[in-house]
Amino acid sequence: ANFLSEIKLVYREPFICSIARQLTSPAHLCSSLAHAEHENNMATAEDIGKHIALFERELEAVMAFWTAHSHDSKHGGFLHCLTESGEVFDTIKYGWVQGRQVWMYAKLYNTLPTYKTPEMLEAAVRGGEFLLQHVKLHNEKRCYFAVTEEGKPLQLQRKPYTELFFTMAMTELYRATGDSKYQEEATAMLSQVIHWIRVDDSGLGRPKLAGSSPSQELGRPLILLNVLNEFCGADETLRKKYAGDLEWCVQAVLNHHDGQWVREHVSPEGNLLPGSAGRLTTPGHAIEAGWFLLQEARARGDVDLQRRAISHFIEQPCGYGWDKEHGGLFYFLDVGGHSPVQLEWSMKLWWVHSEALVAWLMAYQSSGRGEHWKAFVDMCQYTFSKFSDPKHGEWYGYLTREGKINQTYKGGPFKGCFHIPRSLLYCLMTLRELQTTSS
Repeated sequence: ANFLSEIKLVYREPFICSIARQLTSPAHLCSSLAHAEHENNMATAEDIGKHIALFERELEAVMAFWTAHSHDSKHGGFLHCLTESGEVFDTIKYGWVQGRQVWMYAKLYNTLPTYKTPEMLEAAVRGGEFLLQHVKLHNEKRCYFAVTEEGKPLQLQRKPYTELFFTMAMTELYRATGDSKYQEEATAMLSQVIHWIRVDDSGLGRPKLAGSSPSQELGRPLILLNVLNEFCGADETLRKKYAGDLEWCVQAVLNHHDGQWVREHVSPEGNLLPGSAGRLTTPGHAIEAGWFLLQEARARGDVDLQRRAISHFIEQPCGYGWDKEHGGLFYFLDVGGHSPVQLEWSMKLWWVHSEALVAWLMAYQSSGRGEHWKAFVDMCQYTFSKFSDPKHGEWYGYLTREGKINQTYKGGPFKGCFHIPRSLLYCLMTLRELQTTSS
């Protein structure tokens, strides 16, 4: 592969270039690694080393795409609505995507020496200042869902997710810069979102209609758990301060498991709800919840929570969510066996598979069971072969049920610089921990 890469660079011959791209692509490398696994499915030091190299290369390619194409040097923030080759096709800036990209840049800067550069920090700070000046409402603990290229308000959403990712962005910026204003902004916004999610969300502006039944959607405690873990980190003082909120999130997430399925909507007490909404399951959300719970179990040293996270939120959703005919994980399912009402239910999405990579690898690290390593390797093979673009970098986001590209853009209102690089980063960190343990 190295030899062919050198030929590609020196001679630029189209046929050789094509062969080199195929042999050095993540899909080919994953296929080779899958065939190299041992019969007992346990990861050897060689297996781990090869996967580390794979994830390092893929993370580099993904981040190169965003650093080359998304930075708005004129107005600040990021132009994240990008075609497959990186051209800007829409200048609207979505607040939660902005917050996620700021967090991702700062997290990489704080975590990996390769990304601890002045350029990475400057881009994160410019993005953070755009959030403060244009996405966050002045004198209010609210954020716009969408703004113009210059930062003029376009849309205010009646959900707490932009504010949650604003909190993550400010948290990681504080760690990167040491500037206390970011910590103050994160703390204030975290207090607000905890109130909305745990106590009273009327401040978001969503009316309480007479015919609606009280319900708890999985996304709220799920993301709040992640934000709290990022905010507290390894700081025991903060973990004690927010212990009640962390425990509430854990129990609220666990309430969505009915013994067989992880339901997207339940009552506030964890009881089942009627109708299509009550039968809806989103395998990606369940799997993402699995590794968030594993993170919390690890921080607590809670063996029972670790067991439940793996069994109920990783193994089961990956089992019922897997498309046995075409491969990949479904987006939505109806637990009653009815056709889901969501038109995109059978599509294969980037973020679902990104979360599954992290979940299976963390499950293997926690359990040491060979079947978890095999599931990780199998998920790598499907994900890299279907989503990754070795020509332009980054991944496609939306595939048909059969695994064909449905939308070619690399960034949009929902897809940005977040799920994929976060998955690659956390897998890389976990693989390096496994490498240290195995050696």
